[in-house]
Amino acid sequence: MRPRVPRDHKCAGDLCNDVPAIDVDAPNSQVMEIFTDQRELVCLAVVEQQRPIGLINRNIFMSQMSKLYHRELYDKKSCIAFMDKEPLIVDAGMSIEELTFKTVEFGEKALADGFVVTREGRFAGLGSGLQLIAVVAAMQAEKNRQMMQSIEYASVIQRAMLRASREALTAILPDAALVWEPRDVVGGDFYHFAQYPDGWFGAIADCTGHGVPGAFMTLIASSALSQALDQYGPRNPAALLSAVNKSVKHMLGQDQTQRLDGTSSSDDGLDAAFFWFDTHTWSLRFAGARLSLYVLPPEAEQFEVIAGQRMGVGYVDSATDYQWAAQSVPVCPGSLLFITTDGLTDQIGGAKSIAFGKRRVLETLQANRDKPAAGIGQQVLQALEHWQGQQNRRDDLTFFCARLRSVDD
Repeated sequence: MRPRVPRDHKCAGDLCNDVPAIDVDAPNSQVMEIFTDQRELVCLAVVEQQRPIGLINRNIFMSQMSKLYHRELYDKKSCIAFMDKEPLIVDAGMSIEELTFKTVEFGEKALADGFVVTREGRFAGLGSGLQLIAVVAAMQAEKNRQMMQSIEYASVIQRAMLRASREALTAILPDAALVWEPRDVVGGDFYHFAQYPDGWFGAIADCTGHGVPGAFMTLIASSALSQALDQYGPRNPAALLSAVNKSVKHMLGQDQTQRLDGTSSSDDGLDAAFFWFDTHTWSLRFAGARLSLYVLPPEAEQFEVIAGQRMGVGYVDSATDYQWAAQSVPVCPGSLLFITTDGLTDQIGGAKSIAFGKRRVLETLQANRDKPAAGIGQQVLQALEHWQGQQNRRDDLTFFCARLRSVDD
């Protein structure tokens, strides 16, 4: 059952922000002037005879124009050089419900860049994808049942955003297990998997908080990751971490001047593990922000730990230009990979009410190393459930387990 739309947000026009647009014949130098003067502007609409034909993303435009000689090459050229020709365009009269479904169908790009609002086909302004999600997530009523309907609806959106990655993982690694269990209806963990001609990319991330606040952070972070992948490609996880860090800090205002009382408007971020597997060289390139990668070769007795760096993505105390380091690990067929968020290791339980811990996790993995990844995942969950006992779940739970097999296996 769809949640009732709040009275103060009935249609797309209610989310329309009055922002400037630029004519299709305008040069890139004018785009630069607008983005420089209006630093809060995420995207700039391109219009032809007042009808929208595309969007220019600030981060992508500024990144491209900062390259050597690009100002000289592109300043006088038409602004369509860096334009997305297929943005989400909606009429101001479209209902919030219909707009939400359109946004989900359109994908993460609409969340990151927003959508163009028109009236009688003419440009009226831009709507924010995150603002739309906020409206949907904030749908509430006086009764608790109506509030739960809103949160469950947000869960549908969050799961829809993760569906493509889960389908990609199934195609990439038949012998893999991916457990994603929000503590509440929606959660602050997310994952991303994508296949390429020469390998595949994976990401496991744990955002600040859980429930609705955590879910908002996953939308911000996953949108930033998708933009970074489009811009830099999947083969350098360290560069992707740095790009997501910069984007998250910008979106949360952490790169702006602090308040007069010395505090920042947001101290949120994420722990993350980004990794690229090259199918030609059988090498794994890993970069971690407070998350580690565990590798167990077929003949080894102990897991090899590739530790992530002790710097989170986002947060006030991380530098905007912080650079993570990537580690390359040669792997052989039959090796077992494992990555987990702290929702597994930090779960309180046992006779002394202490954390489950990494040692128990690795012992469970080693005891079941000969089973398929799905069976190993089930054993980890059973061990956690036994340890947890009557204790409440403390956090969202996400872990990834996979056995790398050659084509002949």
